[in-house]
This record gives sequence, C-alpha cells and structure tokens, in this order.
Amino acid sequence: MDAAFTPEQTEIRRTLRTLLSRAATPGPPQGGADGPAPPGPDDPGYDRALWRQLSRQLGLPGLALPEAYGGAGGGVLELALACEEAGRALVPLPLFATAGLAAPLIGALGTKGQRSDLLPRLADGSLTATLAVSGGGLATALALTGDRAGGAWAGGGRAGGIQARPADGGEWLLYGEAGQVLDGHSAGLLVVAAHTGGFARSRTLLFLVRPANATGLRRTRWTALDETRPQARIELRDTRAELLGGGDATDGPATATSAALSTTGRTVAALLAAEAAGAAAAALRLTVEHVRIREQFGRPVGAFQAVKHRLADLYVHVQTARSAAYYAAWDPGAGGLALAQCLEALRAVTGGAIQLHGGIGFTWEHPAHHYFKRAASDELLFGPVHRLRAHAAEAAGLFAPGGREAAGV
Repeated sequence: MDAAFTPEQTEIRRTLRTLLSRAATPGPPQGGADGPAPPGPDDPGYDRALWRQLSRQLGLPGLALPEAYGGAGGGVLELALACEEAGRALVPLPLFATAGLAAPLIGALGTKGQRSDLLPRLADGSLTATLAVSGGGLATALALTGDRAGGAWAGGGRAGGIQARPADGGEWLLYGEAGQVLDGHSAGLLVVAAHTGGFARSRTLLFLVRPANATGLRRTRWTALDETRPQARIELRDTRAELLGGGDATDGPATATSAALSTTGRTVAALLAAEAAGAAAAALRLTVEHVRIREQFGRPVGAFQAVKHRLADLYVHVQTARSAAYYAAWDPGAGGLALAQCLEALRAVTGGAIQLHGGIGFTWEHPAHHYFKRAASDELLFGPVHRLRAHAAEAAGLFAPGGREAAGV
C-alpha cells in the first residue's frame, strides 16, 4: 500500500483548508452575550453561500461520486480528506449527511432513473440529502454498534418506528417519527428507513421522501448539544414516498438494503474518524498557541514542565488518531476501530484543551468549547467508544471459541 497522497489529494486538502479558514471561525454563527440567536424557520443551519462556493469550485459533495453522474470519480480517501478539513474548521456544512449518508445508499440501491435524477444534483450541491432512522438507531442501522437482527433498530413489529404500506400508483405511505436526523430540517431529500410487511414478514427498506411536495410531513429542528451538526425530528403522517430501488418489497430488496447499510456504515466510520482527527488537531493547535502567549508568574504557561508533558500526551493522541483515520480511509473495513480510536482521542484532546485554557475554555464564545461539544455529541450519536470496539471484536469473531487464534491475536 502506498501511503503517500497524490498531488490531487494534497491540493484538495490545501484548497479546502484555505477556503474554510477564510470563511468563518469554528463553531455556530456568533450571537450576543447569551450565545447564538435561536434559528428561524428558514435557517438551514449552514452558510448557503459557502456551500455553493465549495460545491462549484471544489465539487465537494461529488468527490466520491462517479464521473458519469457529475462527480469527481474519487473514493473514500478523497472524501475523508475533505471531512478532516471540515472537522478542523468546525464550520456547519451538509457534507457528511449528503455525501456520507445519503449519496452512497442512492448509488448502491437506486434504479437507473433514480440515480440519473438525484446523483448529479447531489454532486453539484444543488440538492442536499440525509438518512432518517427512527429513535436513536443510526449507529445500529449502519452496523457500527448493536445488533440489527429483527429490525428493532428501526421500530420493528407491528407498531413503533416508521411503518410503510403500499399506495396507488406504485407509491408508498409512511407513518411514524424519526429523531436525531442530521440536517433533517433543511435537507431537500430524505432517505427514510421504514418497516413493511407487518409482523409476519417484517423487513426494513429505504424510501425517498421529497419534502418540497410531501404532504403529512413535519420537520422540527432540535436544540442540539453540538450546534455545528444540526439535528431534527421528522414526523410522517401518511406521507407519500418512493421505494429506493423500485420494484416490489420482497425479501431481495431487504437483503440488498441491509448490505448497502453495512457498506455505507464502514464508509461513514472512516469519514467520522477523519473529522474527529481534524478536530483534535485543531483543538491542540489552539491550545499550543494559547499557552505560548498566556503568562503566569512572569513567564509563558507553556514554559512549565507539567504543561509541556500534558501537551506531549495530547500530541500523541492526535498522531495516533490521524494514523487510524488515514488507514480507515484506505481500508474502510477498519472504520469501526478507527472511529473508536479517533473519538477517544478527540475527547481526551478537547478535555485537555479546556483545562489548559483555564476558565476561558468554558465560555460559549471560545472555540475550545465547541470542539469539546463535537466530541461529546459524536460519542452520543455514533458511540460510545467501548461499544464500537466491542462490536468490531464480535464481528471479527474474537468472542467465539477459538476466535483469538482465528483472528491472529
């Protein structure tokens, strides 16, 4: 494996870092002394002008999409490098939900017509999308944590979650709710996981909901811990939808859906690991700059040996996280373990950053506070770390009889 970046990959990093560093300071839009003002009903949660610039100049949302659909024809590595810079800048963008969650599922399961209609618009940034899963089952749906058997992660059974039933004209009606939908209040397309078939033949499929012309759809933005990653509650009341992949709802599409979710989950883990590594590096850099200029007892805080030792420990966390993230970008199969490593590193680095900043690190306006909330929020959404590692160990067969020997441990 050649671990060196190509000139094109290096240019993606450089250009994106330059654009994002000029665009805004880390964190949500600034407000008054009490923090940002509550978002209005038309607030997308990100800078539309910046998103258009990144889409048109860099083709950011289409980095990993095929050229046949207007993408750049890259892969997970190119998208991971973009996510690393987005995590470093901590500027709200619909990149992860659109390019990381929705686009791979549409590309894997969509019919030729669905791909031709949706992927070019996702690639040029004119359409944003996200994945909606009922309850807090996003990490389980993507096979990062927990057991997907029986479909309990999406509601399951005869009630709960989101249920789908056939309607006239080949369409479907969806009924239920999904919470913690990333960018769910502003996405132009919802990929919704729903149950169909009743109790006897219950199976989970994915459906397309277009909010612009959907009836019975209500979207409410949550007040989230991490304001840079907006979340929403989606309510569906006999909302018309289109089956992703078309055809009938037999066991074949259900099997393909499960496989596509697992594959997407590995990519998602690699992208989140890169985001976390970028955020950890930025938090450490902020801290180093602070202790160089902050003086105590007539000398810079960074001159004290205890502070140097603490910074050295945080530097090791950042470097190990970066190594794990890059390896997962080259081999998404290692995404779960890389994500665990990077989330743990981000939590350690951001906690240390706040301590080394002193009281100012706890204030709303300071970037160290925003990086810490990203660490806590990502663990709540996609972790915790010990469950990511336990699930990866189970998948590798380490807990089975003779599993350690089979895995080469």
